[in-house]
Amino acid sequence: MHEKLLVADIGNTQMVFGLFEGERLITHWRLSSERQVTADELAWQLHGMFEQSGQPADAIHGIMVASVVPHLDTPLTDACQRICNKRPAMVGSSEVKTGMAVDYKNPREVGADRIVNAVAARENFGAPAIVLDCGTATTFDIVSPQGRYAGGLILPGVEMAVEALCKRAAKLPEVSIKRADVFIGRDTVTSIQSGSYWAAIDAIAGLIRRLRQQPGYHAAPVIATGGLIPLLIDDLPEIDHHLPHLTLSGLQLLAGKHFEL
Repeated sequence: MHEKLLVADIGNTQMVFGLFEGERLITHWRLSSERQVTADELAWQLHGMFEQSGQPADAIHGIMVASVVPHLDTPLTDACQRICNKRPAMVGSSEVKTGMAVDYKNPREVGADRIVNAVAARENFGAPAIVLDCGTATTFDIVSPQGRYAGGLILPGVEMAVEALCKRAAKLPEVSIKRADVFIGRDTVTSIQSGSYWAAIDAIAGLIRRLRQQPGYHAAPVIATGGLIPLLIDDLPEIDHHLPHLTLSGLQLLAGKHFEL
């Protein structure tokens, strides 16, 4: 029987939890990253997730968390201690060793989820590698030919860009992102949808092309993850692999090493 691990990717829009038995993802849950959530509320939600899945919370051997929302760290820690009787290990803290050297001028600036994605990509596909994560922001994380975190690129996510456009222009309606049926829009909503969608596609494809023109990266595989990738992937043949749970898998890898499983 493999040990069970709980992992959590705490992002600006969603908190994604994964329950692993060994290397197998048993189940996963998504919660909204509410800014004012309390430890009591998180504990109640965490308890409900275990109840719903039929998995005992007290069977968890260890918890590994990657968070880019610092004010959620304390309530999440408190909730984990209450429900699982375990204090989570946090990626980015001195206690968690990722095994990946970081070439950023200030390594502490790199989001924990980005390091985790790079670790998972290197483990699964070797080096070099290019990780594309489409969520609140669109990020590229680059694993160098030597297996180091070489750096990356950050740009507004497609939903963020559209939201900013509609907020700054008084006459524009709120629009949901989709692949419009026509390229040239004949009404405002379709025009925004088509422009935003294809701008995102061309930006991502163009950046991948430029990255592969960098010395040592011409054959680097592109591994895509993030909640918005399913919307875009059909028009991005540049993507080699789609791993929706890349971050959770990376957290499981780090947890296995940290808890010496």
